[in-house]
Amino acid sequence: MTTEERMKQAETRVFKTVFPNNTNHYDTLFGGTALSMMDEVAFIAATRFTRQRCVTVSSDRIDFARPIPAGTIIELVGQVISVGNTSLKVRTDIYVEQMYEEKREKAVSGTFTFVAIDEDKNPIPINKNE
Repeated sequence: MTTEERMKQAETRVFKTVFPNNTNHYDTLFGGTALSMMDEVAFIAATRFTRQRCVTVSSDRIDFARPIPAGTIIELVGQVISVGNTSLKVRTDIYVEQMYEEKREKAVSGTFTFVAIDEDKNPIPINKNE
C-alpha cells in the first residue's frame, strides 16, 4: 500500500454532542476542550497510520474561526498530511452543525505533530511499508 493510500485509510472521524458541561460562561465550547478533542482525534489518525506508539510533540497554529454553541453536533476530522522519518503531521478540523438543520460550517482547524517512539520513549523511524 502506498503512503497516500495509507494516509487516506488513516482518516479519522468522530462525532460528539456539545453539552452544557463542556461550555464556558458564553455557552460555547471551551477552547481547551476543543484542543483536547482535536489532539485525541489526531492521535488516533497518527496511530492508525503508523501502527506504532506515537506522542504529540507540538500543535501548530490553531484557528478558532467560529464559536461552537452548546446543543450542537460537532464532527472532528483528523487527516495525516505529511510523513517524515520519525514524525508526521495531522490536520484536525472541527465542523459544527445545528441538530435540526442541514447547515454545517468549519469552526476550528489546526495541525498536530507526532513522533513515533520505542518502549524507552526514544524516536524511531515510522514504518512506511511501501
